[in-house]
Amino acid sequence: MECRLGLIQLAAGDDKAANLQAARREIDRAVAAGAELVILPEMFCVPYETARFADYAEAEGGEAQQMLAAAARDNACWLVGGSICEEEDGRYYNTSYVYDPQGQCVAKHRKMHLFDIDIEGGQYFKESDVLSPGTSLTVFDTPWGRVGLAICFDIRFADMAAAMVDEGAQLLIYPASFNMSTGPRHWELLFRGRAMDGQCYAVGVAPARDENASYVSWGHSLVVNPWAEVVCDLGTAPETRVVSIDLDLVQAVRRQIPLGRQ
Repeated sequence: MECRLGLIQLAAGDDKAANLQAARREIDRAVAAGAELVILPEMFCVPYETARFADYAEAEGGEAQQMLAAAARDNACWLVGGSICEEEDGRYYNTSYVYDPQGQCVAKHRKMHLFDIDIEGGQYFKESDVLSPGTSLTVFDTPWGRVGLAICFDIRFADMAAAMVDEGAQLLIYPASFNMSTGPRHWELLFRGRAMDGQCYAVGVAPARDENASYVSWGHSLVVNPWAEVVCDLGTAPETRVVSIDLDLVQAVRRQIPLGRQ
């Protein structure tokens, strides 16, 4: 079964309202180009700076969520809303919301593994200074089959991906923002690894690269098929691209290389 993914690679500035408007324009553009399941990047409307997350945070039903629900409903598309900074009871989370074509929120994932790294001569970043981790796997049903959803650093945990596959996921989606230290080393490798291990599609959607930002995204939003082949790579510039995937390939690969999955 074919599914047309809309990958939206854009960079967030300081103005949240402008970021939301830009994301809405690209969602509309993706659907006009044929996308059925649209995916935004991690922290798509928030500068990726821990010290500023709280300033951009919103509670349940906030402005970013309202925009995402309206965009899904108006375009009659499935929408994975990248991620935003969510506030609940004084705690903050890196959260992704999923909407169906009626604009209903059908799934919500809080990043389980926070991005705390200290690379010698490279990146230092600690999400745990501000954010709290989620505690639950996220798998949801679509017309094309089950989809697993996680965020960025979650992809480093093969057991988490395997658990989503065990729950029936044929497509793993990771809104993500790797940096200039880890991106060239591990970005493609990790997505190909999760696709190979799970015999499934693995998709990463990242912010476009902004060399003037305090946190510079590696970019390179990509789709990897169940053979662990890179189907597309968006490079580093802002771009919205529609990519067709064939979910029947998942079962074909699992049949040819049987690892006990259905």
